Amino acid sequence: MGKLLIVGTVAFDAIETPFGKTDKILGGAATFIGLAASQFNVNSAIVSVVGDDMPQEYLDILSGKGIDLSGLEIVKGGKTFYWKGKYHNDLNARDTLITELNTLADFNPIVPNDYRNSEVVMLGNLHPNIQISVINQMTKRPNLIVLDTMNFWMDNALQELLEAIKMIDVLTINDEEARQLTNEHSLVKAAEEIQKMGPKYVVIKKGEHGALLFCKDNVFYAPALPLEEVFDPTGAGDTFAGGFSGYLAATGNTSFNSIKNAVIHGSNLASFCVERFGTERMQDLEKAEVSKRLHQFKALTQFEIELQ
Repeated sequence: MGKLLIVGTVAFDAIETPFGKTDKILGGAATFIGLAASQFNVNSAIVSVVGDDMPQEYLDILSGKGIDLSGLEIVKGGKTFYWKGKYHNDLNARDTLITELNTLADFNPIVPNDYRNSEVVMLGNLHPNIQISVINQMTKRPNLIVLDTMNFWMDNALQELLEAIKMIDVLTINDEEARQLTNEHSLVKAAEEIQKMGPKYVVIKKGEHGALLFCKDNVFYAPALPLEEVFDPTGAGDTFAGGFSGYLAATGNTSFNSIKNAVIHGSNLASFCVERFGTERMQDLEKAEVSKRLHQFKALTQFEIELQ
């Protein structure tokens, strides 16, 4: 059984979409990553920080999935990171209404001793200095270090982000961010430039249009499954990252073919996440449902063709 170390936010989200709105609910990158990775047979731990305003019932959701919370710091008298956003009709565009860093502003990550030898490290979207600190705490080089980031860090901590990118094996990023990071409009050229920065693999997420995987001259495309209903895309990217990293930790295989399978597993789990608000769908997701939809993915992409 592989070990997966997850670094990211455990947070409160308040979400408004054309289909409804929520008050403060459980969210955060590490939360979605952990719930998705729990679908695989892995030992996982979250490194994050919350205030003592985080309800125990939310923490029980994570620990109930077998996720080790010994690396989750609870600050007495502190307030948990809070994000509020509103999505537009097409759900690809959103406005951030409120961002409160709270305890995250002074977060100093401490990796639990039992997880400093993890085979896979999934660095969720956080300040690059936090991501670097976690890498430096590992007692041996992980088989795979995956890093997710966003345009906020490109705007506000670019040099630190470039330092972090040098240290990793896989960068997951969306198409808009890939173009911003490299000043290349072509995603093929953008992936080439990112690989020069350090990562062996680049995963470019395209939302409802799937994801692209690049490794040297190899390219793989995984579509997004067409869904009847999309309620809330907030955690989709992090759920993808959790499925991706969870699968690789479970198999212990980091070949290109295994990475391709990981992209499919990540896309598959992300397709469930968007069906309800917040973490609701991921909390009660059954393995039989996951397996059934994997077969749908296979049917969507498999074909026979006669080549002359």
